[in-house]
Amino acid sequence: MRTATPTSIAPTDGRPLPANRIVTTLSSDLLVIGAGATGLGVAWDATLRGLSVTVVEQGDLGQGTSGRYHGLLHSGARYVVSDPASAADCARENEVVRRLVPHAVEPTGGYFLSTDDDPPDYVDRWLAGCRGAGVAVEELDPAQVMRQEPLVTPRLARAFAVSDAALDSFELLHALARGVRASRGSVLLRHRVTGLVPHGGGMLARIVSLRDEVALQLAAPWVVNAAGPFVGVVAAMAGVHLPLALGKGTMVAMTSRLTQTVLNRCKPPHDGDIIVPVGTVCVLGTTDVPVRAPTDLTIEPWEIDLLIREGQALIPTLRRHRPLRAWAGVRALYRPADDRAPTRDLPRAHVLIDHAPEGLPGFLTILGGKLTTFRRMAQDIVDRVSERPCTTAITPLPAEERRFYRLGESLRRPPPTQSRPERLVCECEGVTASQVEAALAESGSDDLDDLRRDLRLGMGPCQGAFCTYRAAAAVAATLPDVPLDGGLSAFFRERWRGIRPLAWGRGLRQADILRRIQIEALGADPVDEVVR
Repeated sequence: MRTATPTSIAPTDGRPLPANRIVTTLSSDLLVIGAGATGLGVAWDATLRGLSVTVVEQGDLGQGTSGRYHGLLHSGARYVVSDPASAADCARENEVVRRLVPHAVEPTGGYFLSTDDDPPDYVDRWLAGCRGAGVAVEELDPAQVMRQEPLVTPRLARAFAVSDAALDSFELLHALARGVRASRGSVLLRHRVTGLVPHGGGMLARIVSLRDEVALQLAAPWVVNAAGPFVGVVAAMAGVHLPLALGKGTMVAMTSRLTQTVLNRCKPPHDGDIIVPVGTVCVLGTTDVPVRAPTDLTIEPWEIDLLIREGQALIPTLRRHRPLRAWAGVRALYRPADDRAPTRDLPRAHVLIDHAPEGLPGFLTILGGKLTTFRRMAQDIVDRVSERPCTTAITPLPAEERRFYRLGESLRRPPPTQSRPERLVCECEGVTASQVEAALAESGSDDLDDLRRDLRLGMGPCQGAFCTYRAAAAVAATLPDVPLDGGLSAFFRERWRGIRPLAWGRGLRQADILRRIQIEALGADPVDEVVR
């Protein structure tokens, strides 16, 4: 972790925040802005230390950067040369996360592979870095790797095993939210902080519900800005300028799970140097492109070409397999004003900023870090707030039975004891009607994309072609005041964002089938051609 100071602050007068429809004023010991892994980790830690906590998130769980990554639980090996501090943090927290949320982790293991095209001198520097950062590594015979992973390139010079794993961030976030609520904390989804001013030695926040536009005020002696790529936006509400570098990372999911082990190129970190098996797919990652805004998620054609080309260095037959979907997430890294390094070269270690010297006591910002290190980041924050000891490293999170891992797994379970058989809504991911109904009852959201994050609805090979209309019908029958089409058109538009960049060959044929079902059979609104 590094500690930094913001570059400037504009004064505030401390007057009550303006609002036309404020209906109540609340208070908490701690307000957390952002319900990604870091924000929820902060809230969970704080509730375990006896603090009253309110978390505010403008979207759904997993809608931000924590739900837009490549699915890797880092061993730390990727950063042992470029960022040893982050590597050491990942190595320690990898073991902790496995204990806390075993239902969200698949222990795939990982390989670092040096091919004939990779710089041979890098391997020795990398091994020395692993030893220095405490990252466990074992050298293997390349032939052993090729027996284990038949699709891996035969052009291996050296091979190493590390403790990488696959981490389901959706399951992690739900477990954290359950942990916060179980300790009587509050998680307000689809609420946005629209103002922050000093108040009584702490802060007063104006919060607006995005469902009905009703506003409330919340006073807290401590406020944690954990808004990911939106940390600069939140800080600006309080008059603080944060020197940030925003980097967009694009990823591609292949329809098939082509490897059972995480595959890494053993070379200096670069675009397209990893393949992660996640559930029924494998993910090619990732690019790192500077962007100006946290909402800039446009996927460029060259990024897709690069990821597939680099992926072929590890799996030569990659182009014979169908890409399923592309997506992008934005990272926020701390960049001092005099640092002009590319976002790829900036340290990944997290940065904690205390804004008290700038006249905002109790206002803290956390940024950077990796999803793997969310718990450690949270501990560093809450240590500033509470003198009680942190217990998150030894407190497993509340877990539900894992529902999804392999295609058809849920269908192999014993049938429930009921008079009628279960009706499938999504054949690709084995989602049943009762699961949809339970998710709608719990969330109350008519956004089908929220169902996707909760149940993996529409994430399989057909990308929602055959399940979306069934789910929309369930929404229309279950919830009041829903869109006329049950959210069908909005869901299709979001799916097309990740399908259009891959529309060639078999992917183009699949996209045309999907388009014909949506528009000609179901009568959904045509997808706007400017959606990227």
